[in-house]
Amino acid sequence: MNTGAPLPSLSAATGRVLGIQTKLHRWADEDASRRFDDLFNLVCDPAFLVVAWSRVKGNKGARTAGVDGVRPRDLAADERQFLTALRAELKAGRFRPLPVREHRIPKRGGKLRSLGIPTAADRTVQAALKLVLEPIFEADFKPCSHGFRPGRSAHDAIAEVRHYAAHGYSWVVEGDITACFDTIDHTALMDRVRQRVGDKRVLALVKAFLKAGVLTKDAGLKDTTTGTPQGGILSPLLSNIALSVLDEHFNTMWTTTMATPYRRKKRRQHGQPNYRLTRYADDFVVTVHGDRADAEDLRDQIAQILAPMGLELSQAKTHITHIDEGLVFLGYRIQRHRKRGTNRRFVYTYPSKNAVAAIKAKVKTYSREDRDKPLADLLRRLNLVLRGWTNYFRHGACKATLGYLRAYSWQRVILWLRRKHPRANWKQLRRRYLPGWRPTDGDQTLFDPASVPVRYYRYRGSNVPTPWPTATTTA
Repeated sequence: MNTGAPLPSLSAATGRVLGIQTKLHRWADEDASRRFDDLFNLVCDPAFLVVAWSRVKGNKGARTAGVDGVRPRDLAADERQFLTALRAELKAGRFRPLPVREHRIPKRGGKLRSLGIPTAADRTVQAALKLVLEPIFEADFKPCSHGFRPGRSAHDAIAEVRHYAAHGYSWVVEGDITACFDTIDHTALMDRVRQRVGDKRVLALVKAFLKAGVLTKDAGLKDTTTGTPQGGILSPLLSNIALSVLDEHFNTMWTTTMATPYRRKKRRQHGQPNYRLTRYADDFVVTVHGDRADAEDLRDQIAQILAPMGLELSQAKTHITHIDEGLVFLGYRIQRHRKRGTNRRFVYTYPSKNAVAAIKAKVKTYSREDRDKPLADLLRRLNLVLRGWTNYFRHGACKATLGYLRAYSWQRVILWLRRKHPRANWKQLRRRYLPGWRPTDGDQTLFDPASVPVRYYRYRGSNVPTPWPTATTTA
C-alpha cells in the first residue's frame, strides 16, 4: 500500500473501498475464526478517508458542531487540507478523540434522550473505522438482526414478525432493555471485537472512542465507563456487536434443535416450544409456538443472556402478549383478527395509535405557525413529513388511515388559510388556493397520502443481499 499517495477523487476512492470491503467480507465469511491483523493502514488509507468524509459532510449532522465548535460543512472549502492533516495525525499515533457534546431530544412520554455529537475529525475517523469493520462483522451477524445493517430495514423486521405469527407463533415476548446504549459493558464489548480484530492500533482506537467522555451542559465533562454514546457513526455497529450475543444464542438453538419441520413437530408433540427472535437494534421480539408459560421462561432466559454484556432486561416494560391481542413493534401494530365478511383470521399490520397521533401533532403544530409566510412554505414543510410518514406506513392495512390523514391535513391547511386571510370569503380562497380542491401555491401542492399505493412488504428471510457478494451469498 502506498501510504504517501495523494487523496484520490471520490469516484476512484469509492471503487477502491468497495473492492477492499468485498475481500474483507469474503475472507471473514470463508473462515469464521479468522482474526484480521493489518487493518489500521486501511483506516489511514486516503481512499477510506475520502469516502468517510463524503458520508460525514453529506449527513444532516453536518450542520451541527462538536465540542470544538466546528461544523463539518464549514470545512468543505479546505477538506483536502483537513483530511491530509487528519491522516498525518493517525499515522503518527497522535490522534486522540475529543469528548462528545451532549444534546438532548424529547422522547415520547416527556422524557429526554441524550445524543453524543462528536467533532468533525472524530466523525471522519469513526466513519473510516466503520468502513473497515462493518464488512468483517457482517459475515457473523445473523439474519434475525435488521437494525443499522446494509440492505435491511425496519420493514424486514416487521414482515418477519408477521410471517412467524401467521405460522403458529402466537405468543410474543416484547423485549425492552433498560438504557441499552448507556449500559453496554466496555470490557465485554471489546472482547467480542477482539474475536475478529487482532490489530492493536484499531482496538486502541475503538476503545478510545468508547472512553472519550461526554461534555454535558450541567455537569461538565463526564467519564464514559459504560455504553456507546448515541449519535456517533460507529455506535450502531458496536451496539450490534454487543447485542449479537442474543442473536447467536437463538440462532444456535434454532439450528441445533428446530431447523427442520420434523424436529419442530417432535418438539411440539413433547410439549416443547419453538421460537424465533427478531431484532431491530435494541428493539426485539421473540415469537413463540407454545403457550404463555413457555414465553415467560424465555423472558428469564433472555435476561441471563444479556447480563454478561452489562445489559438488563426491564421486567416492567417487557411484555408477553398473544397475537390476537396484538403488539406494537417499530411503530406498527401487528394483530390477528377476523377478516371482514369472512370467518377466516389473518395477521394484519397497520399504523399504531401513537404513530397516527404523532403525525397529527406535527401537522397541527405546523399549521399553527408562520401565518405571515406564504402558503408554499407551509406546504413544503407538511409535504416532507406527510410523504415520509406515508412511505413508511404504506406496507400494511392502512388505506383507511391514509384517507383520514388526507382529510385531516386538508382541513388543517384550510384553517391556516382562513386565519391568514380573515377578510377573504370561501369563494375567494377557493379560486386562489384550491385548484382541483387541493391546496396549491406556485409549484407546491399539498401531498395526498391516499394517492400512495398500499401493499405488504415481502418477507425475505435470509435472502437479503449484502453490498459485498461472496461465493456463499444466497441469490
